Amino acid sequence: MRDLPRQLTVDELAELFEGRTRLVELLAEREDPLGSADKVFAELTEQEQREALNAHPAIGARNLSEHSAAEQSGGGHPAVLTELAYLNQVYEEKFGFRFVVFVAGRPKDEILKVLQERLERSREEELETGLHELVAIARDRWQRR
Repeated sequence: MRDLPRQLTVDELAELFEGRTRLVELLAEREDPLGSADKVFAELTEQEQREALNAHPAIGARNLSEHSAAEQSGGGHPAVLTELAYLNQVYEEKFGFRFVVFVAGRPKDEILKVLQERLERSREEELETGLHELVAIARDRWQRR
């Protein structure tokens, strides 16, 4: 497992966060970028926060990055996959941004339960939670390199 670096480039962060967004650009300017993410979130507009979440692929999407494919491995029952796809759409329509959760090999039926629970929350809670999950994913990806 790798220690978290004191500095990461825009390209390294873009790989960890699934794209070059304003979040990635601001993190690249920081020492301890993944440790200072909370402060950076506060510097972003809501649109930039949503952009960071929407750069991440949806759970169960077909065209995944190598990182996401490894994290979301394991097929799952077709009914669970159908329900995930449906609730992902409901989530995006309700909140206006993508559902992001730290998967790390958890089965799809467990992720489905998390998604169902999070649909009951407020938009503000979900925006904050999604951003924290995004950083947890990036941190885990860096440590697995």
